[in-house]
Amino acid sequence: MAIFIRLLGFLRGYKSGVWWSGILAALAMVATVAIPGLTGAAIGAVQSGDRDRLRLMVILIAVAGVVRLGLTVARRLIAGRVSLGVELDLRNRVYEHLLALELGFFDQQQTGQLMSRATVDLQAVRFFLGYGLVLISQAALTLVFASVAVIVIDPLLALISLAPVPVVIWIAQRYGRQARPALQEVQQRIGELTADVQESVGGVRVVKAFAAEERREQRFRQSIARVFEQSMISTRLRAFYNPFIAFLPQLGLAALLLIGGRMVIDDRLTLAEFTAFYGYLLVLLGPMRTLGWTLGLTQRATASGARLFELLDREPRITATPGAKPLPAGSGRVELRDVTFAYGDDPGHEPSLRDVSLDVAAGTTIALVGATGSGKTTLVQLIPRLYDPTSGTVLVDGADVRDVDPHALRAQIAVVNDDPFLFSATVAENIAYARPEASREAVVEAARRAQAHDFIAELPDGYDTRVGERGLTVSGGQRQRIAIARALLADPRVLILDDATSSIDASTERQIKQGLEAAMAGRTTFVIAHRLSTIALADEIAVLDDGRLIDRGTHEELVKRSPFYQEIVQKGLPDQVFMTRKPLEPEVAGL
Repeated sequence: MAIFIRLLGFLRGYKSGVWWSGILAALAMVATVAIPGLTGAAIGAVQSGDRDRLRLMVILIAVAGVVRLGLTVARRLIAGRVSLGVELDLRNRVYEHLLALELGFFDQQQTGQLMSRATVDLQAVRFFLGYGLVLISQAALTLVFASVAVIVIDPLLALISLAPVPVVIWIAQRYGRQARPALQEVQQRIGELTADVQESVGGVRVVKAFAAEERREQRFRQSIARVFEQSMISTRLRAFYNPFIAFLPQLGLAALLLIGGRMVIDDRLTLAEFTAFYGYLLVLLGPMRTLGWTLGLTQRATASGARLFELLDREPRITATPGAKPLPAGSGRVELRDVTFAYGDDPGHEPSLRDVSLDVAAGTTIALVGATGSGKTTLVQLIPRLYDPTSGTVLVDGADVRDVDPHALRAQIAVVNDDPFLFSATVAENIAYARPEASREAVVEAARRAQAHDFIAELPDGYDTRVGERGLTVSGGQRQRIAIARALLADPRVLILDDATSSIDASTERQIKQGLEAAMAGRTTFVIAHRLSTIALADEIAVLDDGRLIDRGTHEELVKRSPFYQEIVQKGLPDQVFMTRKPLEPEVAGL
């Protein structure tokens, strides 16, 4: 019930539309309920031979039908507008909430599950609030009006005819209690199925490269079988309860025909009254026949609402603190003080960083080196506050990043990852992503500095060429150069290059180095790299091992005093992009 009440809260902005829908539905029901009475009166006119009265009743029945038609059309238009408005608001709210959540939330979620909640579950809630709620209200009004009408005609006969109603209500409640968990599990399994499809489509190149189509098809068949099995549970419930709910009112109709018919024969009830009574009972049967469907709609919306609220109730954990200020003026000094960080909420997780203290002066280029899993990427992700440290403090230009507005902070930090993401847009739009207002000249200049202009100019539409989803219509090296151009155009105080030249050949890297050196001049830069040629761009080098900062200095200083760095130098051949602390295989050592 609590979820149902919360769902009604989405209608708060559409009170007038809901009220008008209710009023029009009530008026349409008045017209509907009037028709059986007018029909009974017409039968009475036939019996009495009153042609004028018969003509009047026929006209009134036609008028009532036309009025009901007009009111129903108007009600559906208003309800449709409310439904689409609720859908619009819900989609905006879900999307805004997803963007507000911190990166750690997405680390623990399947994209397909989130997409299922934002589409399948949202549609179920939207349909119920826009149409289902009005249909339920209309059915309730029908039951009230028609019940009052039959009681007025003959209370005893009404009591007999309506005797199955309490049993119908009791059975409907049992159905509702059993249907909701079953439907909620269906929605959950549909989410799992969506996640499988998303992974297969997103990783289709890996699937095909390893000829894994059959395995993915088998996994999909298992997922869809789970949906089928759970759907059959709810289908069996519906198959039993819905016909049973529709059958019980027929007993009331049979009782009416038997008892009411005898009353007419015995002249205790006129044929006109019997006809009107029969018409009202048929009107009552309509909502009762669809009660199972209506309950199913309600339970599905409630189950979907529970999944939506589970998402919407998840509060963002990285937000602007009250009174958060813009990043103070400065040149990009970065300081980490006794920083420890562990992924996830489980206190048992091993920290990725342990008591790291690092002070990087403004305008300095510092390279972070270490074995895979040593904490390099984790460290740089704390600077734009994509994560908050478990303990310790991260400062940019003397300000604790937790006290700075996140948008203002991230506007001054640009990141180029080892697998850069490009949006399904033009090359120019991707480069200008951080500065949509940038001129075409500024975009071209950034591309030149990133050594991307020449290949962009050769594309079919130049800078107006659409690069496709994730930028997969360009090569990995080209995608990386576009991402570097995007970072350069942002003109940040702090530049983070997370293995940004990993997909670029040595020849292109030499060309880009000139642009990177110009971009790094006077700008604080963090370089994560496994190539000595890239590390050579740095003024200083910080060495990490198992989440700890174990040494820091220039290349010459570290070669002399750090055995670990000496090992890195020995293994970090110019054309290799890996480092490991494991002993080299003989064939590698012999290169």
